[in-house]
Amino acid sequence: MDTELAIIGAGAAGYSAAIYAGRAGIDAIVYDTGMGGGLSTWAPRIENYPGFPEISGVDLMDRMKEHAEPYAAFRYNEAVTGLERTGDGFKVTTAKQAYTAGAVIIATGTTPRQLGVPGEEELRGRGVSYCATCDGSFFKDKKVAVVGGGNSAVNEAIYLDGLGADASIIHRRGQLRAEEALAREIDAKNIEVIWNSVVEEIIGDPTVETLRVKNVKTGDIEEHAFNGVFISVGEQPQSSLAEPLGVTVDDHGYIETDEWQCTNIDGVCAAGDITGGVRQVITACAEGATAALTSMHALGKSYPF
Repeated sequence: MDTELAIIGAGAAGYSAAIYAGRAGIDAIVYDTGMGGGLSTWAPRIENYPGFPEISGVDLMDRMKEHAEPYAAFRYNEAVTGLERTGDGFKVTTAKQAYTAGAVIIATGTTPRQLGVPGEEELRGRGVSYCATCDGSFFKDKKVAVVGGGNSAVNEAIYLDGLGADASIIHRRGQLRAEEALAREIDAKNIEVIWNSVVEEIIGDPTVETLRVKNVKTGDIEEHAFNGVFISVGEQPQSSLAEPLGVTVDDHGYIETDEWQCTNIDGVCAAGDITGGVRQVITACAEGATAALTSMHALGKSYPF
């Protein structure tokens, strides 16, 4: 075996799994498509992670990365492209080589969901963005829209407002889904919300100029001038590795696990946003820790609980 445990994904769940695996005496390799951190690095601020009243996603993930790296071997910029069962474990194939492992934790997280409207793909990177932390600085003194109504969308609008952008929210319902504290902050900052509305088309050449917006109650369509649009309408699970292995996923593509983070395939656990649920940093950490300790059973090691 090249390693006892393969952890696929270096976000909050992967980092937590690495820490707990290393401390339990498990030899682990962590694979990540980039430099680690996952979608949490896109969060302008996180206010509900205990111990940090307010911290940026980048800073929190950097702290986790620094904590986790002594406990496992990290393979950054090495995406896993295949996962299959072998006689006594698993074969983990990456773009660089193949590895063998006795157990696997899938912590591949999610990717931003697209609107699927005309102009979105064509104008990506030219006014269409999925990450205010990444691209917000380009829109100081410009008019931008944030599409969505959850915590992520509202946080992005607040962040963009703080950068000096003229930010508005477009939400398909008549009430935000975000936490009440964030909704109050939107009111305090006088950030406009276009209620009961969806984006029908993104227009511009060579960059975003206009959004065609439909009121879902009246059916009326209006054009609003914007220099950019930040799309924050949820995520979709990155579970493509799981299904060929026979791991059960739900109707939305999230991996199903029991309370110990075990999947239906012996030796395979899953942790973090890939399992669905509330999809918070704190729950991803808890699931990663549980999955690492549970993997000891598959590896024939003494169970700590």
